[in-house]
Amino acid sequence: MKNRDYLFSVVLIILATFIWLRNMHWISSADDTLPILIALPLFIWLGTPWSWRSDSPPLSSRRIVCAIGCFLLGIITNITLLMALGWTWLLWLWLSSRVNPESLSSVKKLLVLPLMAFPWVTLDAQTVGWWFRLSGASVAAKLFSYGGLTVIHEGTHLSVNGLPISVEAACSGLNTLQSMLIAGSIVAYLQLRETSTYWWNLLWLPLMAWIANTIRIIAICLVGLAISREFAMGPFHDIGGWIIIFLMFCLCWLLFSLQQPKSTKNHE
Repeated sequence: MKNRDYLFSVVLIILATFIWLRNMHWISSADDTLPILIALPLFIWLGTPWSWRSDSPPLSSRRIVCAIGCFLLGIITNITLLMALGWTWLLWLWLSSRVNPESLSSVKKLLVLPLMAFPWVTLDAQTVGWWFRLSGASVAAKLFSYGGLTVIHEGTHLSVNGLPISVEAACSGLNTLQSMLIAGSIVAYLQLRETSTYWWNLLWLPLMAWIANTIRIIAICLVGLAISREFAMGPFHDIGGWIIIFLMFCLCWLLFSLQQPKSTKNHE
């Protein structure tokens, strides 16, 4: 590595640390948020073996300025996603000048992981969390109503056969949404990286996350009816985050495996 590479690496580390420390509101859900840091090691692992160029063409100053501009715009607007985009853009600019051209296509598809390595969902997407809660509660209410149970539904509050269930912020799936997106991205890369539909299938990930989270809400209600509300909203609720990540993985695996090229399946 050249001195320029070391300098660029230090800058990326400093900027990444800044993104995480500038707004500490994610600390209230640190148990769910910190695991997204695994996205960077996964990025490195899935990209192996890394093939480096012997030469190093100069970086585009114009593109560096644009990436920095995106980062600064994120600071000005207080939008963490823009800062994450700017950081990932800078990472790509560096890698595109250091990685062998034949490997760049795979590396580009993996860039979704560094983008997911920052808490922008928790910090920027509170509206998404509210929609997850409201729509999930609505689907659960209709399902139990169709099943012949007595249901009272008011916003994010349910009463199923007299059992009160409140779909609180912790049930929004917001804290684990990013982990679900990371899981789905990994499945997409493993199964569809050699296809032209890879990028389009990433658009399915939010829907898969919503389905997984809605199933979790329904499961909480069922456990409350079968065992007790205390158990459903206590121990079972606490492990719910891991449950929906597993569900997300399974749903994405099913969806993407149906699109996997036959040649790849035969190879496996």
